[in-house]
Amino acid sequence: MQELDTKFAALADPTRRAILARLSQGEATVNELARPFEMTQPAISQHLKVLEDAGLITQRVEGTRRPRRLAKQGIEAMDQWLGMLRTAFEKNYDRLDGVLADITKQKKGRKR
Repeated sequence: MQELDTKFAALADPTRRAILARLSQGEATVNELARPFEMTQPAISQHLKVLEDAGLITQRVEGTRRPRRLAKQGIEAMDQWLGMLRTAFEKNYDRLDGVLADITKQKKGRKR
């Protein structure tokens, strides 16, 4: 769970969510990622470090460039956890639908 806590804490910041959204379109360098923001390259680098430490992005070396991209395993871990919650919510809603259907049937039976 600590690993998930770190991932979701990294997503708490809107700048980091915007960086992930940009990386969903393909890899990018620090300068490319910094362009749309009104902050310095070192500030963007700090955000990238948080995302890397959380396992949400990775970097590769390409000569002097260090492009970042989404880390499949990190994103999949969060998706699996959210999927578990989604399944639990669906079961709860299905049970609620059943209870409401029974109540509706009972009310219709009383009116006759």
